[in-house]
Amino acid sequence: MQGRNLVYFSSVSENTHRFVQKLGVPATRIPLHGHIEVNEPYVLVLPTYGGGRATPDLQAGGYVPKQVIAFLNNKHNRALLCGVIAAGNTNFGAGFCYAGDVVAHKCGVPYLYRFELMGTEDDVVAVRVGLGNFWTDFWKEQTCHQLSLQSRQLPTPMCCRMK
Repeated sequence: MQGRNLVYFSSVSENTHRFVQKLGVPATRIPLHGHIEVNEPYVLVLPTYGGGRATPDLQAGGYVPKQVIAFLNNKHNRALLCGVIAAGNTNFGAGFCYAGDVVAHKCGVPYLYRFELMGTEDDVVAVRVGLGNFWTDFWKEQTCHQLSLQSRQLPTPMCCRMK
């Protein structure tokens, strides 16, 4: 199956990990310690941190886990990012799933979905279906783009050249 991968980070609470397991799709976990590099396009699933702190300032930072920041600071990893799904807690108010907003904005990729804590069964179904549609559209676009580039690189046949 072509490029239907997830990369995710989950803290010791394992909430995001449990959600990803329920999806039943290929997934690579960003470790708590250490670094990884990916080699295929992927959608990132991450939890939101810091939404419970006292400041109402969404620009104050701290929403994206440090491990995810380190992972995305690798240009190769960042180049393969295709979309973002975020987890959070509605108790965070405006900060609910805000890590997804931050990553999508900074990396210029679509924010695909947000869910609370471990997600519900409805969330699992919505993400499964949504990812299937997303990857189908993504690969169609990539294939069309590749064909378009290839057709531009071909020399113009003799019969079509201007005299």
